[in-house]
Amino acid sequence: MGAECHVLETFLRAGHMCVTSLADYWELGTGCGPLLEWMEQLWLLVVLAVLCLLALLLALRVWLVLRQGVECRPGRKGCVSLMVVAGSGGHTTEILRLLSSLSKSYSPTHYVLAETDKMSEDKIHLFENTRTSGVYKSTYSIHRIPRSREVRQSWSSSFLTTLQSMLYSFPLTARLQPDLVLCNGPGTCVPACFSAFLLGVFGIKKIIIIYVESICRVETLSLSGRLLYYISDYFIVQWPQLQTKYPKSIYLGRIV
Repeated sequence: MGAECHVLETFLRAGHMCVTSLADYWELGTGCGPLLEWMEQLWLLVVLAVLCLLALLLALRVWLVLRQGVECRPGRKGCVSLMVVAGSGGHTTEILRLLSSLSKSYSPTHYVLAETDKMSEDKIHLFENTRTSGVYKSTYSIHRIPRSREVRQSWSSSFLTTLQSMLYSFPLTARLQPDLVLCNGPGTCVPACFSAFLLGVFGIKKIIIIYVESICRVETLSLSGRLLYYISDYFIVQWPQLQTKYPKSIYLGRIV
């Protein structure tokens, strides 16, 4: 009996020493270090592969949306819902001249203005009241979003205000879901056009974006034009030298 107890005591003591040594071994990281390092590297590679795949799918989706714009023909089954981005200064005057040449099939018209732009609102009401006749009643609405950039505002703070404007314009565009967006360069058109573009990327609706550069831009594009050049389905300039510099653009002469 004493011999058996001695053997059992020796076995337990050896097991305790083994567990203690394994714990020390694990704590020091000398045993599992290479394995853990290999697993971390493998996990990092998996994450990078997934991110690359998502980036590739996103790029493919963006390419398809841009290509789809050439084939998309809104209004074949009825009227064309139109979103017009107006801006202070001469932008509203130019965009209203463009609208005056459109047929009555472009209805309803949704105007998007900056919150502080009261002058453009007055011009729009006057223009739409002039268009109204005994047979044709103009259908339009006016919507406001925060101004993306004030005059003489610093570029660093412009990013934040543009982001704020984007947060307002995206749900507005998603709710209206126009067939076509028409703009001519005010800062407010940047978040509005990007919102319309994102609706197509997300598969909600493909919206045609038509950008008409202001007639005042003779040699170079405006900042809005440079930002929207690649996502616009139709980019129209009014001077031939601009079409030479920007081959994607379309030169139609002076249209306003």
